[in-house]
Amino acid sequence: MYERGTLSRRGFLQRTANALMAVGLPSWFAREQAYALGQQQATAKPQDTLRFAVIGIGSPASRGLQLVDASGPSLKSGQITYVVGCDVDARHRKRATEVMRSKGFKDFDCPYNDYREVLQRKDIDCVVIATPDHWHAQIAIEAMKAGKDVYCEKPLTLTVEEALAVEKVAKETDRVLQTGSQQRTEYNGMFRLAVEAVRAGRIGRVKLIECRIGENPTSGPIPEAPVPEGLDWDFWLGPTPKVPYRYKDGKTNCHYEFRWWYEYSGGKMTDWGAHHIDIAQWALNKDGSGPVLVEVLRADAPYPGDDGYNCHPRFQVQFTYEDGTRVIAMSGGGTTVKGLVNARGEIPTRVQKGKPVGKIEAISGDENGVLIVGEEGTIFVSRSMLLASDPKILAEPIKLSQELYPGRPTNHMQDFVDCVRSRRQPICNATVGASTVIVCHIGVIALRTGKKLRWDPKTYRFDDTQANEMLSRPRRAPWKLPT
Repeated sequence: MYERGTLSRRGFLQRTANALMAVGLPSWFAREQAYALGQQQATAKPQDTLRFAVIGIGSPASRGLQLVDASGPSLKSGQITYVVGCDVDARHRKRATEVMRSKGFKDFDCPYNDYREVLQRKDIDCVVIATPDHWHAQIAIEAMKAGKDVYCEKPLTLTVEEALAVEKVAKETDRVLQTGSQQRTEYNGMFRLAVEAVRAGRIGRVKLIECRIGENPTSGPIPEAPVPEGLDWDFWLGPTPKVPYRYKDGKTNCHYEFRWWYEYSGGKMTDWGAHHIDIAQWALNKDGSGPVLVEVLRADAPYPGDDGYNCHPRFQVQFTYEDGTRVIAMSGGGTTVKGLVNARGEIPTRVQKGKPVGKIEAISGDENGVLIVGEEGTIFVSRSMLLASDPKILAEPIKLSQELYPGRPTNHMQDFVDCVRSRRQPICNATVGASTVIVCHIGVIALRTGKKLRWDPKTYRFDDTQANEMLSRPRRAPWKLPT
């Protein structure tokens, strides 16, 4: 269908390019993206079908089932199929089986409570990890050692120690690992174009990047509650301390809400931060590296008890790089910028629930997204818009940088599948995922210690004993971090 020169292909490319230009992207980039999308669909041909397992599947709020829907051309073409699931909650296992079979995976089954039983299966090629954060590294490492290629949801790990271990094992086993930071591939390529413009020098030397990642929810005390029937609470906790299950009015220390407990995650710093700090690292050409200084500019005190959400509600944490560039991860309160336009020089219209609600005359300092300020211009990019201080920053063609990534993947799972077959590194490989989440983790450590900390991105050590002790966590027996 997509062979070069056919009418159907030309029609597809034109329709796709028109749609991309309609959201404010420049014509040259829209054509590049349309061609890349066509190429990805053209090369997504069935070969020996890769058999996928999903570990952490079935929750209505989890990424497990969402990733199945996001599998793109690789699924439609028969390159991959989903055959088995695993979850520590029997309710999720039941729901996953029903939902997956309704999607056409007639033989899909979800019988496993223990992920190790999945990894023992010789008929599984790839594993998708969509568990809570404190399980990511353990399962990813064991999966790679078992000969599986891995797609792991962000944030890649819970600690710096785990990030380094995952990267080490990925190199030693030569397995393909894709971190689920899909802003590098999807969202109409807007983040990609923003990074291309920065790396091409369109806004001059970068002075400041604001990563607006939102506030952490608060809870107050959450009472102990009976463990829901079917939930293996001890297994859910895994290597983290043994504590009671808590629940009241939708607030809990378990499914989805675990994000707001430092025991299991890093709050918005490792949630949205894993997305937006990843883009900042990419724009600064710091994949595999990081800042040299981290400090808290402001932060609200977290809830002090051990029975409620304990992440800092509002915060601004600044990372300084060796050349003086500053990156601030913030819940809000950033710079309000006026006069930004799209590639056509137009002030765009904000759309809410499918309806226009007025022109975007200014970008608030609380707007979710990434603001990149250079000596010669400014860019703001989010999942819904890409704007600049001068339309020429975006409108004039940019030569594709091989350093950015050799190729232009448009679907994150398809990039993973292509790399499983070619054995090249995906766009968010273990090194990328590790370096991004390490920046997130040192930001959390700065918040929790309240200290201004010097950081060595080569030795992965602070200049502070207390902070260095937080690079790893004690692990509850019998769970040991495999290396």
